[in-house]
Amino acid sequence: MDKKTGSCLCGDVQFDIMGDLRDSVACHCNQCRKTSGHFVSATAVSRDEFKITVDKGLKWYHSSNRARRGFCNNCGSSLFWDQDGRDKMGIMSGTIDGETGIKTSNHIYVAKKGDYYDLDDVLPKHKTYPQK
Repeated sequence: MDKKTGSCLCGDVQFDIMGDLRDSVACHCNQCRKTSGHFVSATAVSRDEFKITVDKGLKWYHSSNRARRGFCNNCGSSLFWDQDGRDKMGIMSGTIDGETGIKTSNHIYVAKKGDYYDLDDVLPKHKTYPQK
């Protein structure tokens, strides 16, 4: 895997990805809708294959007792989802520069989706987070 880079809109937060990305998951939960203004599409990579290279604007918000969300406090870009005890870092797919090589694999928390859009694709749709 070639190194990938990413950033917020203004460049005050930048990061490198050295590992394989998980396919993107579209999350329609209330928190993701509030943080993005729509729904979130996020990928993930192993923590040891992810590095924040510029953190000038990085701010963390503890959105629950088990997870935090990273964003740029200058331009407002939503960047990361970081759950306690998880071996992967969640990265908003649209913040990665250039071609990602991933696709959207499924929708989660569709029971919470907004009433102003339809989910008419053929991807799997889960009312909550699918249990493994």
